[in-house]
Amino acid sequence: MRSWPDLYLPPITANYPQLNLFSTYAAKLVGVNQEFPIDIYVCGITPYDSTHCGHAATYITFDLIHRYLKSAGATVNFIENITDIDDPLLERANRDGQDWHELAENQIDLFRSDMTALHVLPPTSYIGAIESMTEVFKQIAVFQAANLTYEIAGDLYLSIAECPGALEDLPFSLEESLRIFKERGGDPDRIGKKHPLDTLLWLKGRPNEPAWESPFGAGRPGWHIECAAIALKYASGNPKFTLTIQGGGSDLIFPHHYMSGVQGRNLVNREFAEIYTHTGMIGLAGEKMSKSKGNLVFVSKLLAEGVDPVVIRVNLMQDRYRNDRMWSGAGLAQAEEKVLRIRSALSREEVAPTKPLINEIISALSSDLDTPKVFELVDRWCFDTEAGQTGGSSGEIARAFDALLGLTF
Repeated sequence: MRSWPDLYLPPITANYPQLNLFSTYAAKLVGVNQEFPIDIYVCGITPYDSTHCGHAATYITFDLIHRYLKSAGATVNFIENITDIDDPLLERANRDGQDWHELAENQIDLFRSDMTALHVLPPTSYIGAIESMTEVFKQIAVFQAANLTYEIAGDLYLSIAECPGALEDLPFSLEESLRIFKERGGDPDRIGKKHPLDTLLWLKGRPNEPAWESPFGAGRPGWHIECAAIALKYASGNPKFTLTIQGGGSDLIFPHHYMSGVQGRNLVNREFAEIYTHTGMIGLAGEKMSKSKGNLVFVSKLLAEGVDPVVIRVNLMQDRYRNDRMWSGAGLAQAEEKVLRIRSALSREEVAPTKPLINEIISALSSDLDTPKVFELVDRWCFDTEAGQTGGSSGEIARAFDALLGLTF
């Protein structure tokens, strides 16, 4: 699938400490290992609506990781999928009387435009579920050969209880896991399942729905096997872990990332990801921002209203990426003030020292992307510049803002 245009990353010569990220399932900071090429897999959108600010916060977070590692000289293989066939897409198309494929293409184009505006580096591989059917068939066949699958009315399931560690290592209690599983697309109550948490590998074709011919009959893949198959296909071949970092919003902690990890681990007999990194949820007026609630703030709408994309990006970086937080007009205004102040400082002929600032920004980013600390440092530099301190280079710091933070002033 076509990605969006690549961006020039200005070289920033500095000492880069090892990047440490909070790994969700391990519940601790873990250093990103650069012994092998770094494989990052970030779950993309289901294209049935425009990019909202919750999406944007996630993709900006992993853009910061991508930028840091590339600036540090690491080889990064960034993989992003797009779930271009799924129930929500079909439901939205039916509701609006629109062809599902046309709806998906329109929203994918809008997503590309939003990512370009927000200055997000494109992935190395941008892969749709539809174009990955052959890989899905291949991996399901591995499960079949290992006698880990069974059928219910033509739908093919993976038997979780027969996958080592799958039920023992759940991130929540079994009761809580079942509740979340049901809320997020699972079918724990389906009659005939061997275990309520067994995951769907292949859905038999339904009347008036798209279906693909396969060795398992006409149908379409389950959600988790899509990501596992894509990751295994496009990862660079680390012998210890399929992925260095698996990332996405915190709503993917369970079941999606957990079950993709179970499947990936059992397909190739090695851990699926070394680090699982998740971003907090963005809310509006006290509630999580979600399509089901209809309380979304769309990036494209903000841009159409004339909001500077740099301001949007700064607003979504003001808090720690792991924190749940609220979108507000006050926060956007605060971000706009920051942007105006930085631009004013950069426009001066003489600015405060910049080399120490760049090193401090790098240090803050290396510590689990401490962006609040970054903006404290930048605010201090603006104050020092306004107070008449000299010795820095506005061009040098502007290049660092671009390369490390994705901010072009």
